[in-house]
Amino acid sequence: MAYGGVEAGGTKWVLAIGDGPDDVRETTTFPTTTPEETLARTAAFFGQNGGIAALGVGSFGPIDALRSSPTWGHITTTPKPGWADTDVAGALAEALDVPVAFDTDVNAAALGEQRWGAAIGLDTFCYITIGTGIGGGGMSNGRLMHGLLHPEYGHMRIPHDRDLDPFDGVCPYHGDCFEGLAAGGAIRERWGKKAEDLTDSAVWDLEAHYVALGLVNVICTLSPQRIILGGGVPKQPTLLPLVREQVRTLLAGYIDAEELDSGLDEFIVAPGLGDRSGVLGAIELARTAIR
Repeated sequence: MAYGGVEAGGTKWVLAIGDGPDDVRETTTFPTTTPEETLARTAAFFGQNGGIAALGVGSFGPIDALRSSPTWGHITTTPKPGWADTDVAGALAEALDVPVAFDTDVNAAALGEQRWGAAIGLDTFCYITIGTGIGGGGMSNGRLMHGLLHPEYGHMRIPHDRDLDPFDGVCPYHGDCFEGLAAGGAIRERWGKKAEDLTDSAVWDLEAHYVALGLVNVICTLSPQRIILGGGVPKQPTLLPLVREQVRTLLAGYIDAEELDSGLDEFIVAPGLGDRSGVLGAIELARTAIR
């Protein structure tokens, strides 16, 4: 049986048809443009490549993932121009005439990692992506995290020492929230270059400082068994070791857990599925639409 998966990002959409990592039959990637053009292109891809039993969509947000809500399946208050209040799931369900499951892109990635990647066997963990923005999701007691809305890790408030870093932050809502200080967009604005073009140790020491502050908030609040860091920024080879070191320092031995006693190499990790976590997780999300 083939399922459709959509990783709907603010910059690009990744689409796939298959049943898992070893069975991806068709895939395509294209830039995120207007809602009308992007959704039409998505529907055309699935329509032209054979039938699918169901579709899973992991979307940038904020979104409405509450099935009983009249705006379920919508992207809601996103600052991305033209996309606020867009009915993504409804439009694709109507175009393709299949069941649609809809969640955040980071919850979809978490689902993929739990099924096939770095969170196999875990029931409470977090997946955090640090790219153009910062997003986070995960599972608690074996269920994807939902509540009033869905987790918004990127907009938590973290300490900001303006003597150390006078940068105001880039979040259009909060300025110097976690995303406003540590996302790829913040790095580019602060230093004048993209993250992948920066090698100065001062850049990555500061980035590790902010990422560690955010992760310590997550650890103390949600008590995850593991944190998976995805996105483009953590690919910088020195960042994860620096983050682990600073997380351990900030926790100061307070949490008595074997996973936090050593170098945290098995606690703060890269995605087991690499860049495919989101779209493979969307395929797994589609399977839940059938169940």
